[in-house]
Amino acid sequence: MEVVAGVDLTGRRAIVTGAASGIGVETARALAAAGAEVTLAVRDLEAGEATAHDITAGTGNSRVLVAPLDLAVRASVADFVTAWQGALHILVNNAGIMATPERRTPEGWELQFATNHLGHFALATGLHDALAAAADARVVVVSSVGHVNGEVIFDDPGFERRPYDPWAAYSQSKTANVLFAVEAARRWAPQNIAVNALNPGRITGTKLGRHMNGGLDVAPATFEPDSTDVSWKNIVQGAATSVLLAASPLVEGVTGRYFEDCREAGPHRPGVRRGVAAHALAPDKAAHLWRLSTDLLAR
Repeated sequence: MEVVAGVDLTGRRAIVTGAASGIGVETARALAAAGAEVTLAVRDLEAGEATAHDITAGTGNSRVLVAPLDLAVRASVADFVTAWQGALHILVNNAGIMATPERRTPEGWELQFATNHLGHFALATGLHDALAAAADARVVVVSSVGHVNGEVIFDDPGFERRPYDPWAAYSQSKTANVLFAVEAARRWAPQNIAVNALNPGRITGTKLGRHMNGGLDVAPATFEPDSTDVSWKNIVQGAATSVLLAASPLVEGVTGRYFEDCREAGPHRPGVRRGVAAHALAPDKAAHLWRLSTDLLAR
């Protein structure tokens, strides 16, 4: 709420994926409080409706809508895109899963890559015309500091020729999030669509760590044994950087960047759970991922 203090989003329309829990709820709440029409794109419609009711009651904004979206199901993404009418000013690609057991979509895609990256890629590209119609749209991509632990393995993104590792799969998908922002920012600059990625931080009280033995508190040792930074945020703090990129005039015109703690991140340094890895900002890898994603979705 501090981020949107004094910001007026009246007349602007937003979509937040995964907005029935965690930082998605608080992102949607802040945008609604600033006057935006907000669509909660969720798998669980009952939870989405309860969240919408709560946000409306707390903000007085009745323009909080709910729509079904399962990012791992191609037909669900296609249906959502088809149903959308009119301009779209803000798209927050917030939903995500982490460290799941090995699971695959009907297409054979590894579930974390399919959900965290491919589903959002299909959603954002499918809504491109709506974003362009806004004339000054913003796309916000929720990544993770976990991206520093692994690149996208372009010749085997689905772990078909290497042993599946839940953390390698997560890191790959989060690197893909940043690379998407880099390439989308380049491609969509003529339509004045700003695209930025972010690390929300290590957050208590969310469902993201439900597949992990011991919960999120095992993540530092798993990801980077020598890390000296094990700071935590609550859910409201975790949503702040998403809200900044979605709504704040402070980042007007900024695109293709990676943020954390409500500011642009510097380069990652080993042993510190901050910063952006060079492999996630490489233009050639961003272009390669775009081609790979397009090819996979065309099959």
